[in-house]
Amino acid sequence: MSGRILVVDDEPAIQRTLRINLVARGYTVETVGTGRDALSALADQPPDLVILDLGLPDLDGVDVLRRIRAQSTVPVIVLSARHQSDDKVEALDEGADDFVTKPFGPDELMARVRAALRRGPQDFSADTPTFDCVAFRLDFATMTARRVDSDVEVHLTPTEWRLLAELARHPDRLVPHEALLKAVWGPGYGRESNYLRVYANQIRRKLEPDPSRPRHLVTEPGLGYRLVG
Repeated sequence: MSGRILVVDDEPAIQRTLRINLVARGYTVETVGTGRDALSALADQPPDLVILDLGLPDLDGVDVLRRIRAQSTVPVIVLSARHQSDDKVEALDEGADDFVTKPFGPDELMARVRAALRRGPQDFSADTPTFDCVAFRLDFATMTARRVDSDVEVHLTPTEWRLLAELARHPDRLVPHEALLKAVWGPGYGRESNYLRVYANQIRRKLEPDPSRPRHLVTEPGLGYRLVG
């Protein structure tokens, strides 16, 4: 597997470690140490993946992530020494695809890099039917989502589309946490149920008439989720 990866971290030792490991696996790597340089690099030559540290010297990493998401759907793996669950939820809520805590094992990070690059854009048309309910319509062939009440098209991220596609393949049926994680993020996932919680809440805010009382993207506590027509 090959690809171009932008590493955003102000620690030279981390930059060096990541460059060595990524280049050894066939990736092209660019390293920068500030948020402003990251945004400039993204504009100059868009990468296939961003590895982003939250603790940058000029801009908060979450703000950098927010600005990336305003202009790109590139996969972003957040790399951070922040261990609080609130920081992880905030990063995922702003559009991170994955979260790795420092100190990290190079093998684990490389596995997550491979998984993020494999996901990429996805064509759902072959095996995912259009999903219709009283509140919204999901067309996986064209990747368009539309609210019924206002006839307004709603923007969904690639990760949100993957999650909804897996649920739409099993309408009105419970899809367990582990099955959803493996389908959406890859075979190395299965215990990150907080990822599902964050993305489900994001989808509800965009599509449900009353996100606090969801009728269509339903949580089965301790078990999984179902998409109800």
